[in-house]
Amino acid sequence: MIAAAMPALVVSGVVGAAVVSCSLVERPTVPDLNPPGAGAPLPPIDVEAPGRSADQLADWASGLSDQLGISQTALEAYGYAQAVMAVARPDCHLGWTTVAGIGSVESKHGTHGGASVSANGQVNPPIRGVALDGSPGVAKIDDTDGGAMDGDPVHDRAMGPMQFIPETWQRWGVDANGDGIADPDNLDDAALTAGRYLCGFGRDLSTAAGWTDALASYNMSEAYAREVQFRANAYSVGVRP
Repeated sequence: MIAAAMPALVVSGVVGAAVVSCSLVERPTVPDLNPPGAGAPLPPIDVEAPGRSADQLADWASGLSDQLGISQTALEAYGYAQAVMAVARPDCHLGWTTVAGIGSVESKHGTHGGASVSANGQVNPPIRGVALDGSPGVAKIDDTDGGAMDGDPVHDRAMGPMQFIPETWQRWGVDANGDGIADPDNLDDAALTAGRYLCGFGRDLSTAAGWTDALASYNMSEAYAREVQFRANAYSVGVRP
């Protein structure tokens, strides 16, 4: 927050001292933890509240948004995913920092390519990955949805802010913002779906083995997991990665 302007003659000395003090404040060191740090604790909320239940996290998210470089709506979505999974799968220990790390890598929190996130979590324009046609460096996945979800009737494409392919979304997708639709282009839905997917198969993300296995299921690249880990750890100590 930027302080309101004050009369120069009154505070000129104070301002000078403040500038010197700020220059001595060091940026927190990002830890190298697996699993990543937990970050700012969530306040208690009713995960089954009507409408967009994630709105209950508005104060929590607004206090972190500028500091982390993540929109308030995106932070609410990530925090809500943690809150829901803490009830549905308490033995999984999903942290919002991990979901945020994935969201950062996959789509810059729903802003890739100039997209924006509305107050209800909707991402526009929709984000679509490249055709998974087996070209160099790209997996080959033939169409599984007739193009109905990803717009490609020949090959599958990753969809939305958390980049799910149609087949995976059809199995794991869930409505998280109370509109009755499980939409891969909605960040609330996508973040909670990511949480469900990461916690699948009895994984415990509080262990290094469990967290690593969960990220490998999301993307088999070790470099990908390391980047998510770094960004999640940065969020855990309150800095932008």
